[in-house]
Amino acid sequence: MTQTPRPQPRKPAPPSRPTRENTETTPKPYQFVSFPRERPRLEHPAGHHKFDQNRLHGTLFLTLQVQTSLHVSTGIVVPGDDIQSRVALIKTMTQGADRHLTIQGSSLKGCIRSVYEAITNSTLAVITSKYKDKIPPERKPCANKEQLCPASQVFGALNWQGLIEFNDAKCQSMGFNTGFMPPLYRPRPEPGSAYFDMRGKVAGRKFYYHTIRAIEKGQNQGIAVQQAARAYTFTTQLHFKNLKHEELGTLFVVLGQDSQYPIALKVGGGKPIGMGSMTVQVTQAKVLQNYQDIRARYSKYTPDNDNLLNGDQLKQFIQTEIQTAHSRLIQLLQLQQLTEILRYPTDREPPEGMY
Repeated sequence: MTQTPRPQPRKPAPPSRPTRENTETTPKPYQFVSFPRERPRLEHPAGHHKFDQNRLHGTLFLTLQVQTSLHVSTGIVVPGDDIQSRVALIKTMTQGADRHLTIQGSSLKGCIRSVYEAITNSTLAVITSKYKDKIPPERKPCANKEQLCPASQVFGALNWQGLIEFNDAKCQSMGFNTGFMPPLYRPRPEPGSAYFDMRGKVAGRKFYYHTIRAIEKGQNQGIAVQQAARAYTFTTQLHFKNLKHEELGTLFVVLGQDSQYPIALKVGGGKPIGMGSMTVQVTQAKVLQNYQDIRARYSKYTPDNDNLLNGDQLKQFIQTEIQTAHSRLIQLLQLQQLTEILRYPTDREPPEGMY
């Protein structure tokens, strides 16, 4: 007689990976700045073929103060010994031969452009193909270099270089800190989420709030990153040419120079956990404002300081340009919305348990 085999006990299922369905996650601390109701006004850019005597040209000298730990990734992970760190493996920042940390000019430009776009009636700089149909038609990136929105005229667009250039920002002190960044869950722009409005179109431009500190996980819970700690200072220069007064004034607002709208920048990785807050000080400005200034500047082999602004003279110049920007270019509602998100100083705590 054949005996029926006894059923074997089932092995316990391995624990499932956290998903949105089986794990409660703390919402990320971001908000959207709405698009202006009117379509962007597209105009021919100033061009690079000459210095326009009715526009502004020069250099801003900037000091950037780290307020919460900062990591701008190179995308490279190296053994800690390679950069004199105590951990086995670490994500790196750019570091010069003198061992001073550096923030790439392209990272600063992208951060500043996103704010400039938000407070002017501009298109988006880039969009992902996956959500192309969710973008309002008038907000899609400028494709014709002869017809550009306000931000594209200044920062550039397809086949158009733009009117400002960012130098890399160099840390004034040697060395770095080793931090531990918790892994973060991906963005979740699913239909019906806060990313989209009632029409199914994107709700606006997304910005993360500043917080009083960044979340720091221990070595066994976080990803080791090379970072600039709070109070580290970076310096850089921003060169511009053929800017209108209102364009330069809007740039000053973006850099946090308007006392009525005190905002700071969010730079690099870890924004949801409070990383990357930086305040900006304009220490000096060299500005050529008319034909005589331009002619004098390029008629000498040795540069002089005739057009160098600092102290009270610089403050007055900045405020005058800001007032012009408010009257001609800045969208007040969008600036107010943005200030509620990027206001600094802040008393906002970073969210816990969102990683």
